[in-house]
Amino acid sequence: MKYLYLWLNLGSFIVPFLFSFHPKIQFYKKWKGFLLGVIVMMAIFIPWDIAFTHNGFWGFNEAYITGYKLFNLPIEEWLFFFCIPYACIFTHYSILAINKNFKFSEKTVQIVYVLLVSVLIVTLWYSYDKWYPFVNFIYALLILGLVYNRNRPSLQSFFATYLIILIPFFLVNGILTGTGIDDHVVWYNNDENLGIRLLTIPIEDVIYNLAMLLTVFSITEYFSIKNG
Repeated sequence: MKYLYLWLNLGSFIVPFLFSFHPKIQFYKKWKGFLLGVIVMMAIFIPWDIAFTHNGFWGFNEAYITGYKLFNLPIEEWLFFFCIPYACIFTHYSILAINKNFKFSEKTVQIVYVLLVSVLIVTLWYSYDKWYPFVNFIYALLILGLVYNRNRPSLQSFFATYLIILIPFFLVNGILTGTGIDDHVVWYNNDENLGIRLLTIPIEDVIYNLAMLLTVFSITEYFSIKNG
């Protein structure tokens, strides 16, 4: 079981990687933008992860990791920030390759955006003393606001495909947080989160995942538009 987290990362990555060369998808052509997006995202999320781990806001079960660490983060956690975005952003573009009209209307995007921002702000108001929602929701508000104001049309497809991406997210993150296994791979200090779980997944993880992917996606999309 020490390889569980590692195999979850590699299992999430390998099939999308192999299909990246499919003539209808050709995701490999977006690698430049994707890799830059991952670097930018990791520059934000890795220090955040290190700080939260150091302060005991979350941590990792030694029974499910190999034990190799960098800056006190398991090597599997570093891989997470590449493998999971790769699988998710690949899924986004694969869905659009199958159906380019798979997207929300402009009006729906406006409604989703306003609802998301409203919920995040209200939740922040009542949970500003809890570190996970505080940092998580502030960053989500920043990246949502930036993309909404700079490249709003891209949110039409992103919001739509994110609903599909949530399915594998719940499967993988569910296992990481203890669904279907004896213990949890990643544990959370409930004093620093809202204490609301979707099965075993802290509800904040849904926003964390959205903000992480939107960071990578927005940069990938920028290069896609730039390169025609």
